Amino acid sequence: MSSVLFSPVDLAGLKLANRLVVSPMCQYSADDGCANDWHLMHLGMLANSGAAMVVVEATHVERHGRITHGCLGLYSDDNEAALARVINSARRAGTAKFGIQIAHAGRKASSQKPWDGGLGLTEGQDPWQTIAASPLPWGETKWHTPREATEADLTRVRDAFVNSVKRALRIGFDEIELHMAHGYLLHGFMSPLSNKRTDQYGGSLENRLRFPLSVAKAVRAAVPKGVPLGARITGSDWREGGLTPDDAVAIAKALKAEGLDFLCVSSGGAQYEIRTPQEQGYNVPIAARIKKEAGIAVRAVGAILDPAFAEDVVASGKADLVAAARIFLDNPHWGWHAARALGADVPRPVQYARVGPALWAAAKPKA
Repeated sequence: MSSVLFSPVDLAGLKLANRLVVSPMCQYSADDGCANDWHLMHLGMLANSGAAMVVVEATHVERHGRITHGCLGLYSDDNEAALARVINSARRAGTAKFGIQIAHAGRKASSQKPWDGGLGLTEGQDPWQTIAASPLPWGETKWHTPREATEADLTRVRDAFVNSVKRALRIGFDEIELHMAHGYLLHGFMSPLSNKRTDQYGGSLENRLRFPLSVAKAVRAAVPKGVPLGARITGSDWREGGLTPDDAVAIAKALKAEGLDFLCVSSGGAQYEIRTPQEQGYNVPIAARIKKEAGIAVRAVGAILDPAFAEDVVASGKADLVAAARIFLDNPHWGWHAARALGADVPRPVQYARVGPALWAAAKPKA
């Protein structure tokens, strides 16, 4: 029986060789938002991972919208030129398509890099004032208090999303993904845990979605058909009083109505103290509900580590694609090995052909 995971798929007009995606993973290694030689190596390596698509890490729409001083941005000509250099090189080296995740960190901005502690920047570390739906810190201790976003802030940020997306299109990205999860600005408006506003942007789910949907609408107008536009959303806040899978279905329907083509279903991140489940595929049941009830293409993500499990997710119709992250850092050719385990094969550079099943006995599927 042929593998469904390693069969082609059409995503809103984009032809993908298989249904495996490298999930966006922050590297915290940029220079004032500019990609550099680290990204050249990192993305060039993942271009040959066996996945049909690699999604570039959260890339921020304004300088003060970055999580850390090391996060990628697309808010300047220098950012655009640096990322274009990296993507053009990675395309020459590998076979994967490239997507990009466009983001604003909201109250999680002005943070230390993970290896420096990962908490809010302190005096002497060049911190900055952040914005959020409400003036509530992301964590109970050692986190700064954001300023409540004004109407002028929302207009500026919405325009910044559009401008960053236009830069991404000029670079030639095959897919655009809005970051609406993990406690960042757009998710911060959606979640009742972080949005305590009493104006038109707070209260009911309809009101809490008002700003995120306005961003989606503005970006959709800038992205031509044939370039899939999607969003990473939160399937659950994993906290009483937070977003639930029922809310996620409603959010999915609203985003589909704004013209989005797909959703990547993640979860968690609404508050520093919340911890997500750890079992393999913990978001898959929520992704399956969204696919069925909202009628939109979905990508499942979250501790997907086993090829047979990933195969079942798509073969059973729970999701259209699966995304994996840390497994590709551990083994940059994990897609090759997953394909082999499922009796399939993936393209590899001619320089590496000697480790393919045609020329290397160890690569042949076991009888």
